[in-house]
Amino acid sequence: MSRNNDLKPETLAAQALHFLDGETGAVVPPLHPSTTFARDADYAPRGASTYARYGGPAVDQVEALLARLEGAEAALVFASGLAASAAVIMALKPGDRIVCHAHIYWGFREWLEDFCPRFGLELRLIDMTETAQLDDALAGGAALVWTETPSNPLWEVIDIAAIAEKAHKAGARLAVDSTAATPVLQRPLELGADIVMHSATKYLNGHSDVLAGALAVKRTDEFWQRIRFNRTGVGAMLGAFEAWLLLRGLRTLYLRVRHASATALHLASRLQRHPKVLQVLYPGLPDHPGHEIACRQMEGGFGGMLSLRVAGGLAGGLSVVKTTRVFVPATSLGGVESLIEHRKTIEGEASILPDDLLRLSVGIEHPEDLLADLQQALDQLALKEGTAAE
Repeated sequence: MSRNNDLKPETLAAQALHFLDGETGAVVPPLHPSTTFARDADYAPRGASTYARYGGPAVDQVEALLARLEGAEAALVFASGLAASAAVIMALKPGDRIVCHAHIYWGFREWLEDFCPRFGLELRLIDMTETAQLDDALAGGAALVWTETPSNPLWEVIDIAAIAEKAHKAGARLAVDSTAATPVLQRPLELGADIVMHSATKYLNGHSDVLAGALAVKRTDEFWQRIRFNRTGVGAMLGAFEAWLLLRGLRTLYLRVRHASATALHLASRLQRHPKVLQVLYPGLPDHPGHEIACRQMEGGFGGMLSLRVAGGLAGGLSVVKTTRVFVPATSLGGVESLIEHRKTIEGEASILPDDLLRLSVGIEHPEDLLADLQQALDQLALKEGTAAE
C-alpha cells in the first residue's frame, strides 16, 4: 500500500497504491483466485481474508484505491453498477421517501419504479434542474436523494453542492452516480454528497471486459454497514479475477479519461457546425444549459460522452449508426474503443428520448479519425435525403 500519503491521485492509480510485492519484487499485484482462506491452529484467520463473499486480496486493494481517489472513508465493489445502486436502496426502510432525478440511466429508473412500490418505498421522480420541483419533493422530508451528473444520455448537469444542501436540510442523504465523470473530473463527496456510485464496467475499468459496480462513502455509519451487509447477504460480491482486472484498468484511468474528454470536446465543437446535426448535447459547450455549473464542479474536462440529434428522425439516426466505420455500434461506454448507439432502440417504446438521438462514447483513438468517421456517416445521410427529394 502507499508509503506516501502526499502522492497525487495519478501516481496512486498508476502504481496501484504504490504496490510492490515484498516477497517477489513484482510490480503488478498478484491474483489470488481462492474463494476460501486457511485458519491457524487456534482457528483464527491467518490474514485479512476468510471467504470470497466477504472480500479478498484483489477486492480489498481495489476498494482501497477507489476510496483514495474519491476522498472517501471507505469503498465497496459489487458485481455490477446496478447491484451497487440496489444495495443503497435496499438499505432504506419501508415508508422512506426517495427523491430521484428523472433523467438518470434508464435501467436503474426502471428497476426503481418496479421495486419501490412493492417494498413500501415512496419514489418521487423529478427534474432536478428545476429548483421548485426539488423543493416540493423534499417538503416533509426524505431519506435519500439520488442524482446522476452528467446524466445519461442527455448529459444534464446537476449542481451537487446545491442539491446536497437541500437534501441535508430535509434529513436526506445524497447519492450521486458519477459514472460519466469519474473521480478524474468530479469528486462529489468534496461537494457535499454522502455516497458516490460508479458503474465500474465503464471508465473505471475502461477495457469493456469487466462487469462491476462501486460505492464510495463519506462516513462509515450505520447506513453504510447496512449496505455492506446487503452486498454480503445477497451475494453481490465482485469476483477476484474481475477485481484484479478492474485494478488493472484503474492504473490508466487518468490518461484515458483526459484523452477522451479532450477528444469529445473537439468532436462536439466541430459537429455543432454540421448541417445534418440538429443539436449537440455536451456539458463542455458554452451554450449547454449546465455549462456554468460543470465549470464549477468538474475539473480538467467535461467527460468523454456526448449525444447528437440528427436530421431525419428515426431513419436518420439509424442511418448514421449503420454507416460509421470507426465508431462501433454497441451498448456501453467508457472503453478504449469508441461506441455509437441509437438510444431509443435500446430503451424501447417506453423511452422518453427523441427518435433522432445518438449516444457517443469517445475512446482513445485519434480525434481526426473519429471526426472523419462521423462526418462521412452524416454526409451519407445528406446524400440519401437529397436523392429522396429529387
